[in-house]
Amino acid sequence: MNQQIEKFQLRNWELVSVNPNSRNWVWSDYFNYWAIRIQSVIGFSLIASFYLLYDLNSIIVLSGCLIATLLVFILTNIIGKTSQSTGLPFPVILRLSMGFNGARYVGMIRGLVGIFMFGIQTFFISKSIGYLIRIFLYQIDNQILSNEYLLIFFFGLNPLDWFTIFISLLFQLYLFTKGPNTNRIIIKFSAFFVYFGLIIFFIIIISENYNELISSALLSTNVENVISKKNILPLFYVTGTMFAYFSILIVSYGDFSRYAKNNKEMKLGNFSLIFNLIIFSFFSILLTIGSDIILTKNSISAERLLTNPNDIIAKFNNSFLTIFSLVFILVSMFSTNLIANYIPSQNALINFLPNSLSLKKASYVIIVLGLLVGGFWLSIFSQQSIIIFFDSLTAFFGPIFGVIVADYYFIKKQKINHKELFYPKENSEYIYSSGWNYKAMYSLFIGFIFSVSTIWNANLTSLQSFAWIIGAFFSYIIYYLLAKK
Repeated sequence: MNQQIEKFQLRNWELVSVNPNSRNWVWSDYFNYWAIRIQSVIGFSLIASFYLLYDLNSIIVLSGCLIATLLVFILTNIIGKTSQSTGLPFPVILRLSMGFNGARYVGMIRGLVGIFMFGIQTFFISKSIGYLIRIFLYQIDNQILSNEYLLIFFFGLNPLDWFTIFISLLFQLYLFTKGPNTNRIIIKFSAFFVYFGLIIFFIIIISENYNELISSALLSTNVENVISKKNILPLFYVTGTMFAYFSILIVSYGDFSRYAKNNKEMKLGNFSLIFNLIIFSFFSILLTIGSDIILTKNSISAERLLTNPNDIIAKFNNSFLTIFSLVFILVSMFSTNLIANYIPSQNALINFLPNSLSLKKASYVIIVLGLLVGGFWLSIFSQQSIIIFFDSLTAFFGPIFGVIVADYYFIKKQKINHKELFYPKENSEYIYSSGWNYKAMYSLFIGFIFSVSTIWNANLTSLQSFAWIIGAFFSYIIYYLLAKK
């Protein structure tokens, strides 16, 4: 039994506690981290869609978003401390409560979600690169894009599409395998660049019709309408949807909090999530209103509003604006892919096979699987199947959080044995039963049932956005009761 466990649990330098000299992330680094998470095409579309759906009332949107981010702020501080105090990444923290083998397989759930999202995000990155290439080729010769070779499709994509996918994958492989210091620089640069792009885009929009934009924005802030009973349900849905948007990062936040200089810097940086959201929401709503004024001259007509920045850009007959906007959208997608998908997947894969995988080898696995998702599954098979698969896997994240928190704070009282996490002994508490903590597995399964029922049961779909919280609550309670016996 011991030999089987030790075979997979030897120390890997990518997983050990961060050197104290490398624990140098301060609040501004986490400000940049959250800025990247918020500054995405999906984030823009969500906020703009809320504004569209709920009677053009920006106060409802902002209130729901703020409540959601407060929840995220509290939960990331709780889970973040586990790695900040120990210097250990999320998959190793799992060993405390799940056991050595349990941590390998449970950690891979986060890895699989990251890989799938990496592939999907890469697909859309390649589309943006393709737009830039088409603009360039059109300027050279407007007949090039009509070439018969570019109209031949292989597995749902033409040669140019395949070229941009490979370019996207190779660029990320090169850039994302440089290590934590380079990742820190990428995060810092991306946060600054995307905010700069948003400001420039906003200046262009507002310069077109300042007075009408301001008046339309003021019309969207009806405080009296907010406090009415009919807005309770919209507020509930906005809160739940925005929380679900951020929840994928909560459970594996330790992959980044491990670099914090101290817990105070991490908390202060996490608080910037709220500040970032206010700024980004402000830009998203005003850009949506302003674009509608310019493009349709009818900001009151909800049917005419555009919520996707790519759609907005496409409507402007301005090559400079199009190219500039596509570039900062690309930077946003690349950096989001790094923090939300690539790094968590790397750590999960290395933890699964610590003896075999290094940072680069794990990256190769991500690239290959990302190609299968982004290049084949997404273009050939139903995108709906990916959504169902993705939602079902993410239903595990809340229960994982519940078990970790119950075990670390209330069962083990924040006391761990670093050495035994990497060199298990026969009597190690982290071995449990052949490397599995069955109490944790049982709690995880029950929490998952409650969580995933909101996805699979049509009568509970109104609670789907809160599946994470539901699963976390039940797994926490069950594990605490079982482990205290």
